[in-house]
Amino acid sequence: MRKLVFTLVAILTISATNAQTADELKALQGPKKDSIAAIQGRVDAIQAQIDALPGWKKGVFGTIGANLSGSKNWYSQGTPNNSSGNIGVSLNGFANLNKEKFFWRNSANMNLQWVKLDNKDIDTDDDSFNSTTDVFNIVSLYGQKLNEKFAISTLAEYRTSIVNNFNDPGYLDVGLGATWTPITDMVVVIHPLNYNFVFAKDDAAYESSTGAKIVVDYTKKLGDVNFKTNFSTFQSYKSSDLSNWTWINSFGYTLWKGIGLGFEFGLRNNKQEALANALGQVPAIVPAPTFDNIDVKTQSYWLFGLNYSF
Repeated sequence: MRKLVFTLVAILTISATNAQTADELKALQGPKKDSIAAIQGRVDAIQAQIDALPGWKKGVFGTIGANLSGSKNWYSQGTPNNSSGNIGVSLNGFANLNKEKFFWRNSANMNLQWVKLDNKDIDTDDDSFNSTTDVFNIVSLYGQKLNEKFAISTLAEYRTSIVNNFNDPGYLDVGLGATWTPITDMVVVIHPLNYNFVFAKDDAAYESSTGAKIVVDYTKKLGDVNFKTNFSTFQSYKSSDLSNWTWINSFGYTLWKGIGLGFEFGLRNNKQEALANALGQVPAIVPAPTFDNIDVKTQSYWLFGLNYSF
């Protein structure tokens, strides 16, 4: 009996000691976390000063997503014998020059995705990878500074597909106006004098026009995180049917030696592309599609996978 009582007392004593030790460690942990946050804040402030220094700033990060699968005699699905795959690659790069009296900012974005579904029971089906997402965008912005926040600027932006239908359509915006840089990593471009060149083999749906160009870009590298968001819109003076906008967001988080997770999604609204798609439908849509009767839907794509930061 005495041994049992002694054992219970010892267990309770050890448990109380461990609980007290855990509470003491947690109490010590709190100030350490506050110290780490304060140190990180000072590091971020120094990094912001470094980013603001004159000279070239360059960076590249990208995401690769892949999924390959196959089945044999899996009768519960419609194609019991098949091989399938989905591969996607996105790439974001920038090269920015900042001088006392001028700046020159350059950036490029590419997102390519392929998918295949090979039905092993059918010899005539397509067993190759087919392009599903095809995005390419390059921007060059030059500005002559009026002060640290405002500049007179000129911009050239080109958008197209590169795997399928290169430059069909292709868009080239060239214009003049002003650029506002409220913070180090953000650029707001407002160009009321802009011409939107549209290149296409079939001009039934496409037309070039003058208008206003607005671009908002925020690119940030903070520790292991890379982030970029870019909104670009053209507002035609001739007709709203010729206006368009594109919004692309890219995120990368490094886990180990440049390798991490990445995510990108894009949205677009373009009435000319919607009309061209409707005109190309087989069998033909009746009545014939026009700007007045087509249903314009927002286009979108996304990619999630492994990320590598250079």
